Amino acid sequence: MAADYALTPSAPLDLATLDELLRSRARVVLSEEARQRITACHDYLHQRLERDPDTAIYGINTGFGSLCGQAIAAGQRQQLQTNLLMSHACGTGAEVPAELVRLMLLLKVQSLSYGHSGVQLATVQRLLDFYNRGMLPVVYEQGSLGASGDLAPLAHLCLPLLGLGEVNYEGYRLAAADAMSLFSWEPVTLKAKEGLALLNGTQFMLAYAVHALLRAQRLTNAADSIGALSLEAFDGLAEPFDARLHRLRPHAGQVMVAARLRALLSGSALQQQPKTAVQDPYSLRCMPQVHGATRDALTYVRLTTETECNAVTDNPTIFPEDDAILSGGNFHGQPLALALDMLAIATAELGSISQQRTAQLISGQRGLPPFLVAEPGLNSGLMIPQYAAAGLVSQNKQLCTPASVDSLVSSNGQEDHVSMGANAATKALRVVVNVEQLLGIELLNAAQALAFRRPARTSEPLEKLVAAFREKVPFVSQDRILYPDLHAAAAFVREYAWQ
Repeated sequence: MAADYALTPSAPLDLATLDELLRSRARVVLSEEARQRITACHDYLHQRLERDPDTAIYGINTGFGSLCGQAIAAGQRQQLQTNLLMSHACGTGAEVPAELVRLMLLLKVQSLSYGHSGVQLATVQRLLDFYNRGMLPVVYEQGSLGASGDLAPLAHLCLPLLGLGEVNYEGYRLAAADAMSLFSWEPVTLKAKEGLALLNGTQFMLAYAVHALLRAQRLTNAADSIGALSLEAFDGLAEPFDARLHRLRPHAGQVMVAARLRALLSGSALQQQPKTAVQDPYSLRCMPQVHGATRDALTYVRLTTETECNAVTDNPTIFPEDDAILSGGNFHGQPLALALDMLAIATAELGSISQQRTAQLISGQRGLPPFLVAEPGLNSGLMIPQYAAAGLVSQNKQLCTPASVDSLVSSNGQEDHVSMGANAATKALRVVVNVEQLLGIELLNAAQALAFRRPARTSEPLEKLVAAFREKVPFVSQDRILYPDLHAAAAFVREYAWQ
């Protein structure tokens, strides 16, 4: 069993740590530092309210949004926070996948652990209880503008604290109150600012950013390996990857991909054979430039995402050490919205160039049979997988229309610029899933084409890749139903230990 992981505000979370936590299912606890910070901030807030009861503090003794001018009497402030969660739970569309809800819980706890939000320790601990027990609130994909935080999704995430809403637990969908009764958990009674602290924040779009980025990073390695295999199967040239070329245009990603391709092709008998072509198509020749640009873009996305993982994004923000409560805009999702749009565009390019390599492989050039089947005509071979790939590339173009350039006024003009980061988030994940399938289709074609080059062999790492793939998808000797092979190829791309 994995050891407990202690969330510690002075020890930032990074993508690698989050990936390990999600894979290991380690129990997460609050460090003593986090517990002290949370408690100190909560105590300060209530001492401040007692000391200065008449000063308006947004969302604590006022209404929300454009209702911020409405004063709330002291006796109604707990109800104010409960009303906030109930009224904002307006999510629609598909349910958020379980692994993303788990991430939302963890990231919300991380943000609250810095001790600038005013919440009770018991509230944060209950969110961790949900995470550790696998009691996952039912959250919906649509409803957030990504501006005053991910209000609707986070309302659904936090409703079960009150014994309201629904959860998924051990394969069952239950009323939150019924699920909590299994552990004799009582609903949390929200105190001043707690509802606002729970709803303000970027944890919906941030969870998507973390999840999609982890998958996209794996795709960069997959694209290099599968592209190298396609080059070998197409009888392509290694010359475009010469280090001297890339020293003259030293973008970090380009230099890295060229080096990776040289390593992947090292020791290949196919590369030692005489070549008839003088140059290869761009989809093969320009892999360092295209794959490398994606890597560089994802570096920006990673830096933005990791910064957000270690940020306080609710409002107002409390500074006990300065005796200050400040209203600001840290909940605005624009940094993530831009990064998520970039993630989608950069990842889509891996799929676009992959589809072109697939089209080259089935074109009947360089001694390969049309559609990579021994008896074309009687058999259509791998004709239609390329159609599917073209359809996915086209859909990705539509999904890559940036969400972050859009904005609509909300809350009667008080919230007059929004990020639409939640839409950027859900679109980006769809693009990543599509590219997993696109690279799977290319791998299906490249492995098929390589068989027509036998007995000559490619490099050891590429032969290992083909052997592993053949355990999941056999050679296509004559026409058969191919959709199981396409699905298996996409799963292989997701799950293979790409280096």
